[in-house]
Amino acid sequence: MRNHLLACLLALTFAGLAAQNNNQGTISGSLELNGNFFIRDSAIGAFNLPQYDRQLFGADAWMDIKYSNWGFDFGLRFDLFNNSNLLNPQGSYTDQGIGRWYIRKQLEKLDIEVGYIYDAVGSGLLYRFYEVRPLAIDNALNGVKLGYQLTPNIKVKAFTGRQKRQFDLYGSIIKGMTIEGFLSIGADEEAGKAGWSIAPGAGVIHRTLDDNTVDLLVGTIATYTQADRIGAKYNVLGFNAYNTLSVGSFTWYIEGAYKSGEPIFDPFAPKQNFDGSTSLGKFLFEEGYVAYTSLSYAMKGFGISAEYKRTDHFGIRASPFASLNQGLINFLPPMTRVNTYRLTARYAPASLELGEQAVQVEARYSPSKKLSFLANFANITDLDGGLLYRELYGMATFKKSRKYQLNVGIQRQQYNQEIYEVKPNAPIVEALTPFFDFSYNLSRKKTIRFEGQYMNTEQDFGSWLFGLVEYSVAPKWIVTISDMYNIDPKRTEEALNYYTASVTYINRTNRFEFGYVKQVEGIVCSGGICRLEPAFNGLKLNVRSTF
Repeated sequence: MRNHLLACLLALTFAGLAAQNNNQGTISGSLELNGNFFIRDSAIGAFNLPQYDRQLFGADAWMDIKYSNWGFDFGLRFDLFNNSNLLNPQGSYTDQGIGRWYIRKQLEKLDIEVGYIYDAVGSGLLYRFYEVRPLAIDNALNGVKLGYQLTPNIKVKAFTGRQKRQFDLYGSIIKGMTIEGFLSIGADEEAGKAGWSIAPGAGVIHRTLDDNTVDLLVGTIATYTQADRIGAKYNVLGFNAYNTLSVGSFTWYIEGAYKSGEPIFDPFAPKQNFDGSTSLGKFLFEEGYVAYTSLSYAMKGFGISAEYKRTDHFGIRASPFASLNQGLINFLPPMTRVNTYRLTARYAPASLELGEQAVQVEARYSPSKKLSFLANFANITDLDGGLLYRELYGMATFKKSRKYQLNVGIQRQQYNQEIYEVKPNAPIVEALTPFFDFSYNLSRKKTIRFEGQYMNTEQDFGSWLFGLVEYSVAPKWIVTISDMYNIDPKRTEEALNYYTASVTYINRTNRFEFGYVKQVEGIVCSGGICRLEPAFNGLKLNVRSTF
């Protein structure tokens, strides 16, 4: 009710201001709607969930409106979840209301923003509030942010508020401030001299838990045996420092962050029970830190980049009881490439806040406009050197003018399913995946594209074969048919096909997609944040519109 009243107040404010001013300003917005029609299929595991057993239909929708006038920026977003499994893949969530509102104003050197605020400090290691709809992440700060331009090259900002929790707020209070600068020396565009530059920054955040959360935490720890009991505290303090150094074709970024000790839940920590047995999962009292650096070099036809990250119990949440993707205050960047093909993206590692050490190197080489090569290596271990993830990836691209393009590549993966999917005693998945992607322009507007992928593995579901045909007529139509075939099944009695067929219609800024989807259970990731995607069988509708 409070959100609805606020929406009405904002709408009346817009209308009242517009009535006093002939200048109508600018308005823009967007709509995103996902509809799911669930069809029970016990063979693939699409059953024993509310959606398949009785609800049969689910929807998620976001309507965003932005208005600018009189030096103000206003924003309002309506969110809807009907029988949604975004928040909990094994459950159903229904609610609707105002998902976001904000007002921004700049007064000379002072920036003011109130409402639901998305922002980050540095790369986000210490603090990043953002939205990723496919993963049900919407951790905006509901509060106020001030920014002040001290000099042309130095800016400070401060913020305080509470983190969003669907249509409510977490009880903890978050506050912080940052200072960022920029310095360039020796650059001369007329003489063609690049010179060098630095962009340093530092930030600090402080989180205070509410009384109810601390009481619940104390009560939980009180159930532990004496050997496992730890202290509880209200406050945690974190700070970071970062810098970007650019010298000619080289760019070097480095950032480090630290947070004070607090209770953190470790699902793999052994807990002693009162009967003398042990089980897994308990709160530990730990300090935390993370270090991240990247170095890149680029010149005509060649580029290479390298990244390193070490994380040790560095996860800051609005509540110690928040889990998975909920209540995140900080962000740990991924250390693997973003794979887009169906089978190469099947096993994607999430960033681990409890402990990981990771390195990634990627190189690109283009000897001509027709030919290019890409190679990538990523390796992630725990802090004791135990393997979590390893990937070797190579791809070659050949282009023939505007007539056709061929991508050919291969991927080698090792994926610790026990850690990333919390499946006790599951073996490390070892997979080899060759693939190709060929697109051919039949005419100026008509294109046909083929994908072929084969994953060879003896673990999890076993080996897979994937094929796709896509026919498009620009700028309005796209027709896609694909099949993912479990050619050597390990978890089902028979080899199953997972068919997909869809039609997409595009009319200016409106996009409509409708199709039948049969999808195997798997992991969906975006930017190092992952969620379990349950098996799906049914019809999907997606509508996107901007204005």
